[in-house]
Amino acid sequence: MNKKTTTKLSLALITVLSIAPHVSADANSEIDMLKKEIQSLKENQQTLIDETSSLKTGFEYTTVDATKSHSGLGSAASKVYYSSSPLSIGGYGEMYISSQSGDNPDKRTLDVYRFVPYIGYKFTDDIILNTEIEFEHGGVKAGNGKSGADAKAGKGGEVIIEFMYLDFLQNKNYNFRLGHMLIPMGLINQRHEPTLFTTVQRPGTSKYIIPTTWHESGAMVYGELADDLSYKFSATSALDTSLTNGKKWIRSGRGGSFKRTDPALAFTARIDYTGLNGLLIGASTYYDGDVSVTDIHGDYSNSGLRVYGTYAVASRSDDVNPTANEATNAVGGYLNIAYDVLSSSKGSLPIFIQYETYNPEDELADGSSKDSIDTITIGANYFPHEQVVLKLDYAMQEKGDVEDNTLSLSLGFVF
Repeated sequence: MNKKTTTKLSLALITVLSIAPHVSADANSEIDMLKKEIQSLKENQQTLIDETSSLKTGFEYTTVDATKSHSGLGSAASKVYYSSSPLSIGGYGEMYISSQSGDNPDKRTLDVYRFVPYIGYKFTDDIILNTEIEFEHGGVKAGNGKSGADAKAGKGGEVIIEFMYLDFLQNKNYNFRLGHMLIPMGLINQRHEPTLFTTVQRPGTSKYIIPTTWHESGAMVYGELADDLSYKFSATSALDTSLTNGKKWIRSGRGGSFKRTDPALAFTARIDYTGLNGLLIGASTYYDGDVSVTDIHGDYSNSGLRVYGTYAVASRSDDVNPTANEATNAVGGYLNIAYDVLSSSKGSLPIFIQYETYNPEDELADGSSKDSIDTITIGANYFPHEQVVLKLDYAMQEKGDVEDNTLSLSLGFVF
């Protein structure tokens, strides 16, 4: 190899070596750019998949958050307010079996008690529709085609709209609700999902003195008066006082969502304080010109302990039939103490005792009174999941000299 050839090879080698780093740098830059583009394509693809899934189903699957409640509603009834999708579907259900023995004839009952879907829709973030539809006692059985009443009407349970309203959200101080809504009285009327109270059956105070589930049509304003101090004020259709009498007190006078002619006007006011950790305490009152109902209520939870209860009084001022010796006053209250003996990742197991006394005929038109109904209930709840509960309780009830004991087992869930 001559000197000239060697020089040319040397120059070529120097040229290659000088170009190589630039080629390598350009290649690495292009590879990095391609990686970024691939990552971006993957993200866009996942977004399209999510959007397509939402379009197919109509909503995203929002789970129940047991820690959240909007305007005092149960966690499942509050889902639409926290949903990332316009359409929200939730609900609850419960069924039970019971065996009663004592001075009255023995009785066993098996009941697919309630199945209740919640359907909500956000027109905007500030205009929200919320609905509750109840199927009770398995629904309504059609007429049997024979002569008599069964040929004309169904029998069994009922299907009813328990609430159907529009919320117009403004700010934390005031919001507006129009439509058919729950009356904001006591603890259980607004929060009647089975995971929210320990007994198989709702307390008698919450069934008769405050006739849960109590719902009427009208308007409501609600919000916060100050931090941790909330209020509600509603003007709604009133109880039908011509139907308020006997051991059921005002329960039969609920208008509900059925068609009514010339309903009277009623007002309800409520205030609640939640300034201490784990504590809710408040009062509410209802008045329709004839019937008044007032209650105080409290609910406290801390480290597995829960104590809750309600005390309510009710009275009638007009339209009392002295000949029929109708009731003019009713009273009731209960206190429930529960402690979670498990509280682990495998579930929770509150055991409880509840004492209740109520009298829907505490005072009659002639000044006399019927016996109160006193009940001690002991039992346990097992939560394999915070949205699923299995309940067992034993209720020992006395009314005067009459005693009845009821063993009950139930299952309940929210979704």
